[in-house]
Amino acid sequence: MALLEMKDISKSYSGNQVLKNVNLTIEPGEIHGLIGENGAGKSTLMNILFGMPVIHNTGGHEGQMFINGEPFTPKSPMDAMAAGIGMVHQEFMLIPGFTITENVKLNRENTKETILGKVFGKKLNRLDRETMAEDTKIALEKLHMNIDEFVKIQGLPVGYMQFVEIAREIDKRNLQLLILDEPTAVLAESEAEKFLEVIQSLSEMGIAILFITHRLDEIKSVSHGITVLRDGEMVLAEKIENISLVEMARAMVGRSVELSTEERRDLSDAPVHLELIDMHVKMPGEEVKGVSLEIKKGEIFGIGGLAGQGKIGISNGIMGLYPTTGKVIKSGQEMKLNSPREMLDNNVTFLSEDRKGMGLLLDDSIENNIAFAAQEIKDKFLKKILVGRFLDKKGITENAVKMIEELDIRCTSSKQHTRRLSGGNQQKVCIARALTFEPDILLISEPTRGIDIGAKKLVLDTLVHLSREEGMTVVMTSSELAELRQVSDRIAIISDGKLQGIFNPDEKDEVLGLAMAGDDYEEVLNDA
Repeated sequence: MALLEMKDISKSYSGNQVLKNVNLTIEPGEIHGLIGENGAGKSTLMNILFGMPVIHNTGGHEGQMFINGEPFTPKSPMDAMAAGIGMVHQEFMLIPGFTITENVKLNRENTKETILGKVFGKKLNRLDRETMAEDTKIALEKLHMNIDEFVKIQGLPVGYMQFVEIAREIDKRNLQLLILDEPTAVLAESEAEKFLEVIQSLSEMGIAILFITHRLDEIKSVSHGITVLRDGEMVLAEKIENISLVEMARAMVGRSVELSTEERRDLSDAPVHLELIDMHVKMPGEEVKGVSLEIKKGEIFGIGGLAGQGKIGISNGIMGLYPTTGKVIKSGQEMKLNSPREMLDNNVTFLSEDRKGMGLLLDDSIENNIAFAAQEIKDKFLKKILVGRFLDKKGITENAVKMIEELDIRCTSSKQHTRRLSGGNQQKVCIARALTFEPDILLISEPTRGIDIGAKKLVLDTLVHLSREEGMTVVMTSSELAELRQVSDRIAIISDGKLQGIFNPDEKDEVLGLAMAGDDYEEVLNDA
């Protein structure tokens, strides 16, 4: 009998279907790999399995789930834990000021009965610290961790924190299934090897593992079976011995891609417009570790890779938003690092992936958002008179009305606050601001994240127009391989903070998939 069965699981958010009739079966003690690109539906599927509030607060889901043949309908994570399901999230859920023992036993503390507890209730019982420490020590030993259970979390290496998270789960007496979401993303190579050994040990103890990772070689080395999601659908379910790394990569990223109708350009003779030399960026979660690139004038240069691998850090580092070392050279002139003003003064602008946190003045009007950068940096929309300078409010409004029409920004008027716009229209406002600034280099991260297909097409068409008709150099960072293929002249793949390779947009799916996963794609393909 299967430990877990998920049958015909579907889920929509505001009319957007993110899961479509997904099936997943896991046997007791099985290590089952779950892979797919960012946005493939993995997190939504796990939220459903773990009873997360975001599912119930958005209308629930369709389909059925069974644990050991019994219907399973978790209303909360507590229900999932009661059924023997544990989950280790990508982001640590540890309290730094607590010891390892206190973190492992949090909300499940062992207690000793006291006289006051007998009279007034269990809340007045005393903590049984000896039993708690012994239980924690046993859990750590199962993970082959030689560390004092009384050490505080604060200051521990991230690898140790990852093992403490797992120790907390296996300390639960009824654990049957452990979900691991990108568990090796924060681990060094030696730690990752040890971690995979631990996973195998847990499997031998009869605990099933649902192993979510982008590292295909790890899936191949420890999993018994694999399920691949793509665009919310299950496209492959297979025993691991029946599938190769190349086939996994193809299943993960393969799709029918509508390439741009524009012919591919030969920019080999174009001058280098932006050069990065040994760039290091200390951006939390997106660290860059010595990337060198040459980007041609008028090129759309795509930067791709998986989440947390450093692709986002490149543009943030160029703009000086995080501590950066190396060299950034624009048109032969070395730029001052760690200075956003330096880049803006040299006609480089940035549309951040965080449009709400960094991209917009949410409580200001559309027209002021569009005009802000050009006004502050280039003194546009300012009228000079004898006694000073005044805002050209009419010019600001006229420019906004023009941009609203050209980019089809759906709004009540140019006076509407950007907070009230949909995500797609907010993104269009950001692009309108960049167009108004008139840069010669545009850095844009995740340009179509969270927007509908119509808005996506308009955004991408605009980038193509800026490059081909206006001669603008566009550096576009995206988690969506399909859109990088559609508009880029070349695509750089970043893995573990380093440049994995620069590819033609028409490169094979399996090559790009393996490069994104950090594997030696040339060696694997030669062996295939």
